[in-house]
Amino acid sequence: MLIVLATSPRVAPGLLSLAAWRALRSAAVVLAPAGHPQLPALDEAGIAYRVVDTHAQEAAGQDGTAVWLAPPGNDPVVPPGARLLRGSADLPGAHLIDLVATMDRLRRECPWDARQTHQSLAPHLMEEPYEALDALESGDQEAFREELGDVLLQVAFHARIAAERDDGYDIDDVADGIVAKLVRRHPHVFADVPVSGADEVTRNWDDIKKQEKRERAERAGAAASADPPSALDGVPFGQPALALAAQLQRRAERAGIPAALARLDGAQADDGAPGDGGGPGDIGRDLFRLVARARAAGLDPETELRAAARRYRDLVHGWERA
Repeated sequence: MLIVLATSPRVAPGLLSLAAWRALRSAAVVLAPAGHPQLPALDEAGIAYRVVDTHAQEAAGQDGTAVWLAPPGNDPVVPPGARLLRGSADLPGAHLIDLVATMDRLRRECPWDARQTHQSLAPHLMEEPYEALDALESGDQEAFREELGDVLLQVAFHARIAAERDDGYDIDDVADGIVAKLVRRHPHVFADVPVSGADEVTRNWDDIKKQEKRERAERAGAAASADPPSALDGVPFGQPALALAAQLQRRAERAGIPAALARLDGAQADDGAPGDGGGPGDIGRDLFRLVARARAAGLDPETELRAAARRYRDLVHGWERA
């Protein structure tokens, strides 16, 4: 009888299932290709094996059970009459190890990848999320999956550069940081804080963020005269203007800041209509007010403008075809 033992290249050698170890210990012969990563573990366990190119002839003339250590990776070919035994399997997310290994090799062997820096990659860090958003809006899930990979590449690339520069972190530190943040900001999941619904989750999230900012300021030795933490701290001003306006208004609203301030003059809103548009400053103010109107209607201004842009594109295409 032939047992084809399949293992994952993403699991450390020797970390095999109990059934796999039993099969290896009880086999009449263990066969493996040269350089198989499990061979040092077999040596340590005192299990004899023969290095062969293929299991076909060796197993055919063998009395008793033969175990073939298939090369790790894709599902191995199982001959008729043989049994497949999975000695180790990937956990969810294990394929991210392949991304890290691929990125490491590209930095060593590809001239273009090797010369990139945080600064040279900055445009891609901005462009890739927009390409993913465009794919999502198109409804093409295959394209969206591919673009998400491009976004993920930027994370892996920057983390690899940071590790080389001895900036104090690598890809594992990036993952540890976001996991710690998620655990810290979800006490209703990872601790015993009760919540009544999504709104209370949001309020707790904001309160925890404020506490984190205070603690960071204390660790940094901020002077007592320094400006107190603001609800708008951390809002990136490099994002598109409509998205920036919407995020500023969302932050202010959640902090209890009067919505009337969105008029930019502190006055109470009348009918929410844009102003006279007498100059460049008035146009900017009117746009900011339109953002407030969209949010009051439960709409995202960036999404609405993008939808209008797509409608305009379709109209132009129709006119061109006509």
